[in-house]
Amino acid sequence: MFGHSNNDNALIMLVNLAGAFISLGMLALSLYMSPDVPLSTKGYWAIAVLMLCVSLINFVKYRFDERIAADRIQRIETARNEKLLEDYVSADKDS
Repeated sequence: MFGHSNNDNALIMLVNLAGAFISLGMLALSLYMSPDVPLSTKGYWAIAVLMLCVSLINFVKYRFDERIAADRIQRIETARNEKLLEDYVSADKDS
């Protein structure tokens, strides 16, 4: 049941990862090839881009973790409610 969606997610992640590496490679090439920009400025731009990438990765990870935690809490509440209903119905039958 879950295998199909995982394969779709893996393909989407692979395409996005390839796009990110291609764009980072093109940016590195444009920084390397630009003759009018001093080397120190190129370094600062490269550091800024890498820090932006790391920040975006962390942002997405923490959003994903937050969603998983909320889903887990929702499942616990649903199970608790079903248990309460089951206990109520079984107590009602015993009476």
